[in-house]
Amino acid sequence: MRDKLTLVSHSSTSATNAAAFASDEPLDPRGAQWAADAVGRLPHATRVLSSPAVSCRQTAQALGLTAAVVEPALVDWDLGRWRGCTLDEVAADEPEAVEAWLADATAAPHGGETLVELSSRVDRWLESASGDEHTVAVTHSAVIRAVVLAVLDAPLSAFWRIDIAPLTATVIGGRPGRWRLIATASHLRVRR
Repeated sequence: MRDKLTLVSHSSTSATNAAAFASDEPLDPRGAQWAADAVGRLPHATRVLSSPAVSCRQTAQALGLTAAVVEPALVDWDLGRWRGCTLDEVAADEPEAVEAWLADATAAPHGGETLVELSSRVDRWLESASGDEHTVAVTHSAVIRAVVLAVLDAPLSAFWRIDIAPLTATVIGGRPGRWRLIATASHLRVRR
């Protein structure tokens, strides 16, 4: 059998609206409404996972995924002391650090995870994600971007060329070691 994994990026928060590095904010009112409006837009899943972050757990709840199990490996990229700041703010204070971080996947001038560490964590989780079932996982855009790179066997430098908007679904299928990309970032938001 083949597995199917639908990765859902959490809905909007004050950090996503400000283009800031997340610091475990809850959904903003608009994000909560988007998720509530998207109930029933995901296919039935045999297993539902969520990052431990408040925004992910709230998104899962609002989507009606009440049986979501917290999966620590789906936690957002740890950006250390940069949490809560925008890239522009950090670049104004630490331009060399930002330049190093964007150019070197092994750099973590913020004191958190490197891109290599994020990618390795996501790869380990992805390789253990099996069971001949459809899993929905509510997580963060950085985690989903790392999954896309792993599935495509793309270089880490491509991480910076992928955008995952709030409340979108990315679907992969196959099995560990043989995943394939089925759909990328389909919006779950209802257009008004």
